[in-house]
Amino acid sequence: MSDKSEKRHADLGIHGSHSHHQDGVHPHAAHPHREPILHRARLMSVGVLLCLVAGGIATFALRASHANALAEATAEHSKLYVNTVTPQPATGKGALTLPGTLQGMIEAPIFARSSGYVLRWNKDIGAKVNKGDVLAEIDTPEIDQQLAQALAARDQAASSLDLAKTSAERWESLRKKDAVTQQELNERTSAYAQAKANLAAAEANVVRLQKQVEFKRVVAPFSGVVTRRNVEVGDLIDAGNGGAAKSLFSVAQVDTLRVYVYVPQAYAQRIKTGDTVTISQKELPGQLFHGTIVRSAGAIDTATRTLQVEINLPNKENTLLAGAYVEVALPVGGASTILTVPSNVILFRPEGTRVAVVDASGIVHLQTVTIGHDLGNKLEIVSGISANDKLILNPADSLADKDAVIVTPSKPDEEKKAAA
Repeated sequence: MSDKSEKRHADLGIHGSHSHHQDGVHPHAAHPHREPILHRARLMSVGVLLCLVAGGIATFALRASHANALAEATAEHSKLYVNTVTPQPATGKGALTLPGTLQGMIEAPIFARSSGYVLRWNKDIGAKVNKGDVLAEIDTPEIDQQLAQALAARDQAASSLDLAKTSAERWESLRKKDAVTQQELNERTSAYAQAKANLAAAEANVVRLQKQVEFKRVVAPFSGVVTRRNVEVGDLIDAGNGGAAKSLFSVAQVDTLRVYVYVPQAYAQRIKTGDTVTISQKELPGQLFHGTIVRSAGAIDTATRTLQVEINLPNKENTLLAGAYVEVALPVGGASTILTVPSNVILFRPEGTRVAVVDASGIVHLQTVTIGHDLGNKLEIVSGISANDKLILNPADSLADKDAVIVTPSKPDEEKKAAA
């Protein structure tokens, strides 16, 4: 090795391996600056390792925190918050209000029994008529001709009868003298019997046509009011109410009215014949009219599950009009046992009509109820719940029995009014 290189190595503290081995000295012992360098390297490695470990711990801690937060949020969102309402006692002192339509005690369309043309009409709508009053007259020229023909045929039959009678009497006297045979007498007797029958038939035809002529006068079958007139002078009228025939008049007896109401099955057993009912009409505010239950159908209609009830209502002053819509308050009693609930607490399930009741532990119980009367935004519940039950408002369709819910506290009345 050159002197120059050795000098440089000496300055750097580096010695050739040859010289080291020759002197018998260990390489590490021969370099005093190498040990601090190795120590610093170890410290740096430990520091990096500690940083990695700290980063890993921080990452796992952050992930665990996020997992806990997600679990808490999921649990919070999985909670079902509900609003509840308690049933209220039914009002109205045991009265059940149902709609109805007033009808005349007797209402009848009046048809013609004879075909012809309207000659004149005597009564118009609103006219009060008595039984037997002439409503209209019909001109029936064809029936008049038929009657004339029937009268002539009756005269012919009467003349034939006289001849047959005389012949039968004469041949009977001749038979006694044995001037004619029994066969000839029988023929004359038979002719006489046929003539009597022909006269009877002719007489019956005359009576029939005379009745037809009487039907030219259309009369009121009972006392009442004309509620409709469908004819004018000159109209062609067909007899009877079949085919293209139409009623000439409609007459109603309105001094006593009747109204039919349909009582739900839940109240049917409480309806009694003879009970007094109260009837009101919105167009007559403050006026109440009292009628009487006179009869019921005696059976529940399977299509509507209602009982038809007839009520008679005196109307001597004609204050009420037939055909008017009224409200009928029926005394059903037992109102203290009937509760009302909002209509939005009802669940319609295949098992029947139900409500969701929440107990003190927040557990849902689906109760089957019987609905009495639909009051619009409220329903009367006859059975299935008590006054202390808490019913869920607007229950979800997915709500099931034994579900856990959280009841939202109700606001004070003042807060409710302010919110409204």
